[in-house]
Amino acid sequence: MARRSDAAAGTPATLALTRAGVAFRAHAYEHDPRAAAYGLEAAEKLGLDPDRVFKTLLAVVDGSLAVAIVPVAMQLDLKAFAQALGGKRAEMADPAVAERKTGYVVGGISPIGQKTPLPTVLDESAILCERVYVSGGRRGLDLELAPDDLIAVTSGRYAPIARAR
Repeated sequence: MARRSDAAAGTPATLALTRAGVAFRAHAYEHDPRAAAYGLEAAEKLGLDPDRVFKTLLAVVDGSLAVAIVPVAMQLDLKAFAQALGGKRAEMADPAVAERKTGYVVGGISPIGQKTPLPTVLDESAILCERVYVSGGRRGLDLELAPDDLIAVTSGRYAPIARAR
């Protein structure tokens, strides 16, 4: 798969992938402002299996901000997330803090190209996918890439951090 940097997809995430030489494909779709679940909307509009589409969540682990990437149809297991980072307790981050630290808006937070590099954990279910989809840095844009490339570009790690809703 060739690298792409569509002019319409020029976000910090696509720029970071291009700079790193990571192969990816940008997929734009018409975002519905009434959509409540951004990740599920992406899966539906792009005709994808929700197990391959991942959402980016920010949580505070023992006082420090961190990034969790989990399948859109699942929930973040806060206890497992804290353990994956060697912490004791985790809670979801305030959306305003998440936007300020990442440089992205809620519903368009990409795990890639964030303003402040943060510890990142990708749910281990991604290992089963040849390609995964994550937010491209704005609502209505997802990026397709190999999970190992996602780990490499975010300096992340795999761990079992998702649970059924």
